[in-house]
Amino acid sequence: MPKWLKKSLVVLITALTFGTVSPPAYLIADDKSDDSKFSNISSKENNRFAPELYHPFDSQFSKEQFLALAVEQAELQSFAKFGSRIGPKIQDEFKDVILPKMEEVINDLAQQHPEEELSNLTISESPSGGNGEKIFHIYNEVTGQDIIRFHVRKDNPPKEGYWFNFHYHTYHDEFQEHHTIGSIFWAKNMPPKWLS
Repeated sequence: MPKWLKKSLVVLITALTFGTVSPPAYLIADDKSDDSKFSNISSKENNRFAPELYHPFDSQFSKEQFLALAVEQAELQSFAKFGSRIGPKIQDEFKDVILPKMEEVINDLAQQHPEEELSNLTISESPSGGNGEKIFHIYNEVTGQDIIRFHVRKDNPPKEGYWFNFHYHTYHDEFQEHHTIGSIFWAKNMPPKWLS
């Protein structure tokens, strides 16, 4: 099996199962022709987006690898926040309208950082529940500084029902300005709490 396919399957299995299922051994076993940098190492250095999991990437991410993993995590963290009551009702519109715009923002972020710094960027894994806005943050693991924060707010304009307003904040203006991504209509009735 080609190396690129093995690596892709490991990342896919890891992301889809949130790390609860280990990839099969034959996918992560070293072939004699493989480089030692792809050996089965379970260290934090190789686990940028899913702690406790093996990722077959070197400590240096290319912009394309960073973007693929970040967008995948953006979708996973978003659906975790939506929970089982909100998620099924807005998932199609989220995937069609909001997620591509999130991908554009993450791509712009990746273009602003040199590739050697991308390995230090990490996605938070705890969306806020209840009425909190946080979906996920991308932060520098070395300094602990947030770079960008993706949020969703429940809006209730008079006589218009409830809307989910997706937006982000950046460190450039100390997270003050709302940069709108888009909105999804919920209904006239109040939506359930996040993570429910």
